Amino acid sequence: MANDLSPTDLSAVRRPLPQAQGLPNAHYTDPAVFEEEKHALLFSQWAGLAVGADVPQPGDAKPISFLGVPLLLLRDKQGQVRVFQNICRHRGMILVEEPRKIEGAIRCPYHSWCYSTEGRLVSTPHVGGPGQNLHPGIDRSTLGLIEVRSHIWRDVVFVNISGEAPDFEVMHADLIARWAEFEQPLFHGGADSRFELAVKTNWKLAVENYCESYHLPWVHPGLNSYSRLEDHYHIEQPGAYSGQGTLVYRQLTGDDGQTFPDFKGLGEKWNEGAEYVSLFPNVLFAVQRDHCYAILLEPRGLDETVEHIHIYYPSADTDPALRRKNTELWKGVFIEDIGVVEGMQRGRHAPGFDGGRFSPAMDGPTHLFHDWVAAQVEAARARSA
Repeated sequence: MANDLSPTDLSAVRRPLPQAQGLPNAHYTDPAVFEEEKHALLFSQWAGLAVGADVPQPGDAKPISFLGVPLLLLRDKQGQVRVFQNICRHRGMILVEEPRKIEGAIRCPYHSWCYSTEGRLVSTPHVGGPGQNLHPGIDRSTLGLIEVRSHIWRDVVFVNISGEAPDFEVMHADLIARWAEFEQPLFHGGADSRFELAVKTNWKLAVENYCESYHLPWVHPGLNSYSRLEDHYHIEQPGAYSGQGTLVYRQLTGDDGQTFPDFKGLGEKWNEGAEYVSLFPNVLFAVQRDHCYAILLEPRGLDETVEHIHIYYPSADTDPALRRKNTELWKGVFIEDIGVVEGMQRGRHAPGFDGGRFSPAMDGPTHLFHDWVAAQVEAARARSA
């Protein structure tokens, strides 16, 4: 077992693909390593927290606990999505317990300090004594809500808890450029286009599984019947993302042959092409000619992950029956993956397992993620040395 005095040896992970081993068992089973990765992989990076569609209207607020940190997702009165620490600056009381509309100000239920939806402290009743709402020792201008650095891309709200990561547009310029054709309005399908899956696995195994197409013939025989293993290609950008693409994407059709409208102005590549990418650390994306989706992996413990799935379309006016059919199709695919990611999690408790090997031909995207994890952990260790 790894601990603060005996960190895991990651040298074998950093080897070239044909000689590399996977991450040691402790990275899936040891609480001390989970805590180390929380800071190195999730707090110090741009991690996916939620989607803008979670707070669709000005004043909408949603409390979210992210690895124990109480956060508040909020669309302010001007329509900007913000993320704050969900605590009062007075005594650290949780401000918002349930999703709701902020009609006026955000009021602390403890001593009634109030904040605007932009985070300003606007009211401090009796702070200077009964009937005295001001005090020279309380400078409201310095006691607004603590805002967490955030960025929205493809409606996903990314947060950088440490505040130290490079700007999102710089850090992920390559994927932004790769999918530049899809930089156009996205419309969340609504209640019938979102669902959650609770999976008994470490969140990294969900990333690893999504990266590769190697498992398709056995885990997804339905998909493999028309999008075969040989129809796929690897997508690899060291230090940022990895995944797979297909050359034979097939549009969903309704009972009367109807399809979803396409995104506008796409190149011929996307007529039958689609791409599926794990953007490190914890967001899984897909782009296709007529819809796209984002899966946010929420780590809730060493072997607990909740997958939040959101499906988007090029138009706000899409056929409800076809949307529901599409959601059920993807839900079925993702459920097929649960057995294998949970099986791998149980397998990580085998003391003789050394992290496993990678197929040099098929596992490049997965090894790239392992190498990224190892690099980030080693860098964090070096900073704290």
